[in-house]
Amino acid sequence: MDIRALTPDYAVSPMIDPEDMPAIAEAGYRVVICNRPDGEVPPSHHASVMRAQAEAAGLRFVDNPVMGGMMTMENVEAHGAAVAEADGPVLAYCASGTRSSVVWSLSQAGDVPTDEIIAATVRGGYQLEHLRPQIDAMAAQ
Repeated sequence: MDIRALTPDYAVSPMIDPEDMPAIAEAGYRVVICNRPDGEVPPSHHASVMRAQAEAAGLRFVDNPVMGGMMTMENVEAHGAAVAEADGPVLAYCASGTRSSVVWSLSQAGDVPTDEIIAATVRGGYQLEHLRPQIDAMAAQ
C-alpha cells in the first residue's frame, strides 16, 4: 500500500486490495472511502467486496465512485460529508490517489484556506495548483 497523508486525519492511496483492510484498521484508520467505480476494477475489487472486507476489519466503508473527468457536486458533497462524519482518520482510494485528492480538495473549499488545501496535496505528491481558481470559486459560494 502507498498511503499518503494529506492531513493528520485524511490520507489517500492508489488502489488497495481487499486483504489490506486489517492493516488499514491497524494503522488507525476508521473510515475507508472508495472513489473508484466498479467498472474500472475486476470483480474481486468491486465496492461490495471491499465493503465486506472493510466491515470485517471494523472499518466504516463509503462508496463514492468518481468517474475520471466526470466528478459531480454530489461526489464532492458526499466525500465532504463522509470526512466530516468520520469518527477518526479517513483513507480514500482510487486508481492513483489523484481523484481522492481532488474530491477532498473541492470538499474542503470554504472550510480550509486554499493555500492549506494545495499545500496538503503537494505534501502527498499531488500537484493540484491548477485547481486553485475552482477551489476559490467554491469557497466564495
